[in-house]
Amino acid sequence: MDKRLVGILAGSILAFGIAPATAQELGNTAKGLDYAKRVCAECHGVEKFDELSPNPDAPTFKNVADTPGMTGTALVVWLQSPHPSMPHIVVPDDVRNDLIEYILSLKDKR
Repeated sequence: MDKRLVGILAGSILAFGIAPATAQELGNTAKGLDYAKRVCAECHGVEKFDELSPNPDAPTFKNVADTPGMTGTALVVWLQSPHPSMPHIVVPDDVRNDLIEYILSLKDKR
């Protein structure tokens, strides 16, 4: 087989192998950021470069994302668990995955 054809096939396989990994997104990060700005920003620093939260007891979303072991599943639990210093806010089902995807997008990619 021609070496160029092998290279093209290998490149195609790699490209298709990467595509499913990016298709694993839970939700829409832009919609998640929009929701975070409207609902969560009163207490939390919600943007990537926010170093502090308006409420000093509330972690920034970047800090939440960088918590060791933080996953989408862990965020589902975190969003549904009451916190002593947090008002009982129920994130609607139709935006929960968007918010989780946005928070995970803040995670350092090391």
